[in-house]
Amino acid sequence: MTDAAELRRRAQEFLAAHPPAGTGRLEFLRARFDAGLAWVHFPQGLGGLDAPRSLQAVVDAELEAAGAPDNDPRRIGIGLGMAAPTILKYGTQEQKQRFLRPLWTGEEVWCQLFSEPGAGSDLAALGTRAVREGDEWVVNGQKVWTSSAHLARWAILIARTDPDVPKHRGITYFLCDMTDPGVEVRPLRQITGEAEFNEVFLTDVRIPDSRRLGETGDGWRVAQTTLNNERVAIGGMRLPREGGMIGPVSKTWRERPELRTHDLHQRLLKLWVEAEVARLTGERLRQQLVAGQPGPEGAGMKLAFARLNQEISGLEVELRGEEGLLYDDWTMRRPELVDFTGRDAGYRYLRSKGNSIEGGTSEVLLNIVAERVLGLPAEPRTDKDVAWKDLAR
Repeated sequence: MTDAAELRRRAQEFLAAHPPAGTGRLEFLRARFDAGLAWVHFPQGLGGLDAPRSLQAVVDAELEAAGAPDNDPRRIGIGLGMAAPTILKYGTQEQKQRFLRPLWTGEEVWCQLFSEPGAGSDLAALGTRAVREGDEWVVNGQKVWTSSAHLARWAILIARTDPDVPKHRGITYFLCDMTDPGVEVRPLRQITGEAEFNEVFLTDVRIPDSRRLGETGDGWRVAQTTLNNERVAIGGMRLPREGGMIGPVSKTWRERPELRTHDLHQRLLKLWVEAEVARLTGERLRQQLVAGQPGPEGAGMKLAFARLNQEISGLEVELRGEEGLLYDDWTMRRPELVDFTGRDAGYRYLRSKGNSIEGGTSEVLLNIVAERVLGLPAEPRTDKDVAWKDLAR
């Protein structure tokens, strides 16, 4: 059994053989993956050592202290937080060997082709079709709200492969090459002025059956692994005290006493406590993940994340008064990642409006918490046993 002392020794030996100052960044990251120090809870040969997930912090601390480069996790968050755990659980050995290493090193960026114009909150109603032709699948349809599609080499994709069965049972999960003919990415300009999201059109895109993930028709079950990990990745990210949205408004409060009022003070105290509770709850959730896959509890974390971001950013705008309404950059940009803390209060206020939509709307997540965490009666679903082709659209 690999313990903390063993991992510390491995990390120190790795650093001695690959000193960060004298090793190229990509060379260092590839070597770290091959040494099993990328994500230690993954299997040997796939970036890990079959060690407990909780021991990753031991490796990270040793490498950080030595000035080692990281893999820019915010830029490749969809690959790390959503694609990788799904490929690990459902992928063939060939798929794991092909995709996990360049995913972790950041050589290949991933995006998610799930939501559609008519299938967002009700994702299982999706209509993108994949039809089998020999050893290939021909895919036609439209996806929307696709973060990083303009940067991505690969996508995780779910498509309808059997319209004659109920909607949850006729879906299959694929790995789609974003450079293939027939894949068109168009920007969606947001309220912030930037185009971080995209719509993606798929026209006669041919995907080899070797890039199917899981069994044909079992895509909804495979997608649940992705969605559960997505909610943890969005709502349960590791933060220091006063990390995230609460940091800038707390800093402004301390540095600008002329802006303070009693009412705003009481609201800030309440939100500071709630942000700290959410942060510590996230730590506990990550500890629970050591024992297995994320469950529906991640929906609660993502709910809290969205509500707090919106309330804190609203308080910050009020605190700053007229200057809080200013917005410094309305140009059409195609960002690689969302930067909440490096922009002004106006940007944070506008961008946080998307937090209750992306990664599952708050309304859907409330249902998940109610039914799967609290055990409350499920909502009536009259379409559950109706063939997808017979559903009203």
